[in-house]
Amino acid sequence: MLKQNMVSPVGDILKFLSILMLLVITVISQPTFAAVEGEPEGVIMKNPGADLWREVRQRNIAIEGISQIKSVDSGILINPEADRWTRFRVDQLVNYAAIILAGLALLLLVFYLLRGKIKVEGGLSRQMLHRFSDYERVLHWTLAIVFLFLAITGLTLLLGRTFLIPLFGQEFFSLLASSSKEGHNLFGPIFFASLIMMILRFVKRNIYEKGDLTWLVKGGGIIGKSHVSGGFFNMGEKTWYWIVILIGLLISVSGLILVSPNFGQGRVIMELSHIVHVISAIILIAVSFGHMYLGSVGTEGALESMKTGYVDVNWAESHHDRWAKECRDNNRVISADKFNRLQGKINSGTEESGSVAVEGNK
Repeated sequence: MLKQNMVSPVGDILKFLSILMLLVITVISQPTFAAVEGEPEGVIMKNPGADLWREVRQRNIAIEGISQIKSVDSGILINPEADRWTRFRVDQLVNYAAIILAGLALLLLVFYLLRGKIKVEGGLSRQMLHRFSDYERVLHWTLAIVFLFLAITGLTLLLGRTFLIPLFGQEFFSLLASSSKEGHNLFGPIFFASLIMMILRFVKRNIYEKGDLTWLVKGGGIIGKSHVSGGFFNMGEKTWYWIVILIGLLISVSGLILVSPNFGQGRVIMELSHIVHVISAIILIAVSFGHMYLGSVGTEGALESMKTGYVDVNWAESHHDRWAKECRDNNRVISADKFNRLQGKINSGTEESGSVAVEGNK
């Protein structure tokens, strides 16, 4: 009985000492409060651990450790390139892209106001030449529409935070950016496939040949009134074709890298691909402004080739005289009345329309 009474006080003392030690540890581990000059009382002093992480972030190389996750760059603690990429994207890519696109659009507007629409010398004759087949026009419009969709969604993702949030607010922009991202990723492969089809269909007609350099020296007839000679495609159109193909392939490859991050490429490759993708896209969009301008309001009779597949004889002689002469020599000129009749028959899908299309592609 005496032994049990002696054990009980000892146990109580041990319990009391344990509780006391826990209280002491808890008090010591709590952050201290101090009145710092220039700051209100009660502000918590900075965590000393912040200095450690700040030192880690100041390193010029990625610190690689050991991770249970086995994948590319999974052992890298801090990637300093990410900060530099972010600053470059926000401070330079966004600003320069907006300046380039807005400046070029303004330049084309001023040029149109000063120069006006480039008229066909002697006016339109209403005699027509078959220039593009239905397949070629469908291919052209497919690539054009997909490109415009990708350009709009891509610019929304690139410039939207700067220009759209102030106008529509964060919630609307969040919905717009999310849908733009999904649509951009979905239509990207279609753009790539269209490029391949454009290569297979038009590459032979876009090989540079004798006389193309003269077109370049004379500015394509845009500057001044002098006539410039050209074949089926002039040097300006051939150059535009190769810009679309080469830069388009660069955009496509870099885009596929960005949407497929599980093929072994690390963060640095992804960052470089993003920069290449954006710069290439801005260049192609900027140059496309000139193509769309010249192919529509800038040049009389140019849009007709992609609307009906036919062009006016006088337009052909003004811009593609060598090809026009070849068509005349082979009796491919169609009168205005016959052209109107053919358009009606082509729309109804008659047999004669198919024979005319074959004749025009000889």
